[in-house]
Amino acid sequence: MFVFCVAAGTMLPVRDWVRWPWSHSLDSQAARDAETIWKRAGNPDTRHAVDVIRTIDGDTFEARVHLEAGLDLNTRVRLRGIDAPELKAACPEELQMAEAATGALRTLLGEGDVRIFNIGPDKYGGRVVAEVATRRTGNISAAMLAAGHVRSYGGGHRNGWCANAGQTPLK
Repeated sequence: MFVFCVAAGTMLPVRDWVRWPWSHSLDSQAARDAETIWKRAGNPDTRHAVDVIRTIDGDTFEARVHLEAGLDLNTRVRLRGIDAPELKAACPEELQMAEAATGALRTLLGEGDVRIFNIGPDKYGGRVVAEVATRRTGNISAAMLAAGHVRSYGGGHRNGWCANAGQTPLK
């Protein structure tokens, strides 16, 4: 047992060295970009223009954020204060609601002149949480809530979207 522990202990530096070329993965870069965005965002009221790359689901989209001259970074933006049904749904009804919410967000973001503000860190690396506005809609989260596509979310545990917990899951 002692020999095994000594051998394992001496291999730790080698393990880190062998992993080194792959440690700068896309996920690590995404996490660094997201951190840079929320740390450099400035005053919560400062609005930063974004180019929407794609809509991921009913409360998240991918964007190129224009922070300052010469500093444009890609990240995922999660809308502050809401929770949308998941596309990886637990029941057919949730999938239908998730597709409707995703379409509604895509339509709202399509209004143009998309801006994010009140930017902060998200619990998942590689994305930020922010309030979002467009040319015609001052608060995308409020519009999604008013349309009934999402529910309020302030962090913590989220209940499922399926009406009956015993429903047959999607395959």
